Amino acid sequence: MNKNFKTLSFILFCTLNLLNMNANAIDLDEATRTVILDSAGKTTILSPEQVKRGKRLFNSTCGACHVGGITKTNPNIGLDPEALSLATPRRDNVLALVDFLKNPTSYDGQDSIAETHPSIKSADIYPRMRSLTDDDLYSIAGHVMLQPKVVTEKWGGGKIYY
Repeated sequence: MNKNFKTLSFILFCTLNLLNMNANAIDLDEATRTVILDSAGKTTILSPEQVKRGKRLFNSTCGACHVGGITKTNPNIGLDPEALSLATPRRDNVLALVDFLKNPTSYDGQDSIAETHPSIKSADIYPRMRSLTDDDLYSIAGHVMLQPKVVTEKWGGGKIYY
């Protein structure tokens, strides 16, 4: 009986944590879910579903190399707003990040890095990219733009946090 109680308690604990994780996107107000859409500064409000989906897709597709907004292969270039704004072309908005996920270039914009960075262009090399739609890419980009508002300086903060 004691073993069953522990098992039931564990299941309840996991269920409550799962419900809490799913509630996080809904708990974010519109101001927090408002992110920069394009280079002209136009904004968009991410839906709670886009927030949840973006987080899930980012973690499963990008999270191995970009945990916490850092770049494991080059820690000097992160996904924080400052690093994204200094890229050429600027990548500090949703549409620019979607463009990068389709056709990635080096930080200075000079060379294609499609053979070394997962992208739609290199979906034959990176199978996880094959099933991503434009809506999926938009949600992932929205996640990247939203994280500095949610986890503040931790996003892209490097190994001090992760």
